[in-house]
Amino acid sequence: MKKILSLILVGILMPINIFAYSNFILPGGESVGISINSEGLIIVGFYKVDGEYIAKSTLRIGDAITHINGKEVNNISELTNFINDEINGNVVNVTIKRNKEIINTKMILKEQDGVLKTGLYVKDSVSGIGTLTYIDPVSKIYGALGHEILLSDTNTRIEVRDGNILESKVTGIDRSTNGNVGSKNARIFQNKKIGTIEENTSFGIFGKYVSELPDKKVLEVAQFNEIKKGPAVIYTVTKDNNIEEYDINIIDVYNNKKDTTKAFSFEVVDKALLSKSGGIVQGMSGSPVIQNNKIIGGVTHVLVDKVNLGYGIYIKTMLKEGEN
Repeated sequence: MKKILSLILVGILMPINIFAYSNFILPGGESVGISINSEGLIIVGFYKVDGEYIAKSTLRIGDAITHINGKEVNNISELTNFINDEINGNVVNVTIKRNKEIINTKMILKEQDGVLKTGLYVKDSVSGIGTLTYIDPVSKIYGALGHEILLSDTNTRIEVRDGNILESKVTGIDRSTNGNVGSKNARIFQNKKIGTIEENTSFGIFGKYVSELPDKKVLEVAQFNEIKKGPAVIYTVTKDNNIEEYDINIIDVYNNKKDTTKAFSFEVVDKALLSKSGGIVQGMSGSPVIQNNKIIGGVTHVLVDKVNLGYGIYIKTMLKEGEN
């Protein structure tokens, strides 16, 4: 078995669309830095205090701590300061999010070497790189990646408190080989914000593009029945911040998976891209797919055992999600 990595309302006078996205959008292809601050502190592990896992009785890996004794905590510094300055005793009330459920429970603290310990490893943010799929030139809503961002330590989706997409420059590529997916390496410019991150969903990350719109031609949004087996291209960056066009071949289109991250499958056939990357690499997710001069979707997955093969999401699935 191959492993896979990662309506119209009729008005009285005229029809109107439920969704407000444009039928002509700016294709992406730019590599972007991703910086997300999580909603709460995500538990990624436990450690022993005086030989005992003091937190395991009430808390789980993947839980997000949002409040301690009724006070909101958003980052590790706030947690540390709160414990050091405001807590008396060894048991505190905590509010956590677990699989979208809000739970009130207890957290045990234990003193070791004169310091109160939680027995928890936590994270409050994630960062990385991906590829911009599109920008709606009217609303300035953008979509990227085409799939959710999961916290690698817990394999859970990170809930967004706030975040940004940033300018980046690709500095190199670790090539993919069958059985081993490579990755883009990039320099991220932390002081060059180009958009906000407001949602991290199954269909990508979404927010508002706040920089000047790129000077490029808009493309028409394809209808699903216009996606055909045969030649297409992807836009992506393999060096610096230069977007290039590479040939792919659409292998199949899945009508029953229209609104998933695997609406069609494709193979990379471009010799230049195969030479540079070996196929699909991490960081390429979101690269827009163009067929017959229309944008049909974005790259989402690679087949680990055959890295020139992958899947794509249908563009309107992303556009609808961006409107939510």
